[in-house]
Amino acid sequence: MQRRSFLQTAGAAALLGAPAFVRAQTWPNGPVRIVVGFPPGGGTDALARVVSVKLSEMWKQQVIVDNKGGVAGVLAAEYVSQQPSDGSTLLMAHINSHALAPSLQPKLRYSIERDFVPIVLVGVTPNLLIANPAQKALTVKDIVAACKAEPGRVSFGSAGSGSAQHLALELFKQKAHVDALHVPYKGSGPLLTDLIGGQIQYSFETMTAATPHVKSGRVIAIAQTRTKRAKGHPSVPTMQEQGFDGFEATTWYGLVGPGKLPTPIAQKINRDVNQILAMPDVQEKLDTYGAEDGGGSSDKFAQFIRSETAKWAKVVKDGNVKVES
Repeated sequence: MQRRSFLQTAGAAALLGAPAFVRAQTWPNGPVRIVVGFPPGGGTDALARVVSVKLSEMWKQQVIVDNKGGVAGVLAAEYVSQQPSDGSTLLMAHINSHALAPSLQPKLRYSIERDFVPIVLVGVTPNLLIANPAQKALTVKDIVAACKAEPGRVSFGSAGSGSAQHLALELFKQKAHVDALHVPYKGSGPLLTDLIGGQIQYSFETMTAATPHVKSGRVIAIAQTRTKRAKGHPSVPTMQEQGFDGFEATTWYGLVGPGKLPTPIAQKINRDVNQILAMPDVQEKLDTYGAEDGGGSSDKFAQFIRSETAKWAKVVKDGNVKVES
């Protein structure tokens, strides 16, 4: 028994000490988790599940979506930054955790560049300015007028303080010169439940999460927040088309691993996810969600993260945006 334990331990040590390319050839040799920083029902969760199903088929291993909501995705990022860099735990990174948090969270417990390895961008989506159908103001012009008539009382939900929805609202407030009531939730799922139920009025919700409810008629799409219309919502005008020149507030998603993830493993995941994103059935789902421009190299994703971090740091500074504790 002792000899068997010794051999098992020695074998494990030999594998860990093997060159990275050797480990990558045998990886994955067990289940892989994709951690999502929000509850089920949101956009990050939806895209993670599309990717996980295809990776499970490709790798002949379970790829499990693990929801760890809290602090607009920051808690999940912090958790993954502390996991072993063996490829068994990945993060569906999000604009919140990897572009907004550095300027909003002065006590952030991770470094984007030190503690993570960018793997691949999965998709970039507009946000949709959506409303409960019972609202009277159902154009951007009318919403601006309502905000000016009742400063600080027109309610906009978000997936949490410091989330993409929150920052889109802050950008809107800056450009429209209005005040509004920010109502943070612990994810898109509970936000949408309350918006449909009439507890809040509006949200700059992620297109991924909002789309099923727009299609069913339970919420109304007023505008989208990229300067070009998404293929999945060709009839919804952009904020730019409604008088807000250059208004662009996207939500994006991409896979990253802990900071010492071996390059060969990161490259394998990148290749396989690029192959998945090109599949017609996956492309159809991504178009429905409004997720475009995914794929490409790890370096491209790293550069994208840096540019987004700089852009939103300026919005935070100009608006003196604070995250409620």
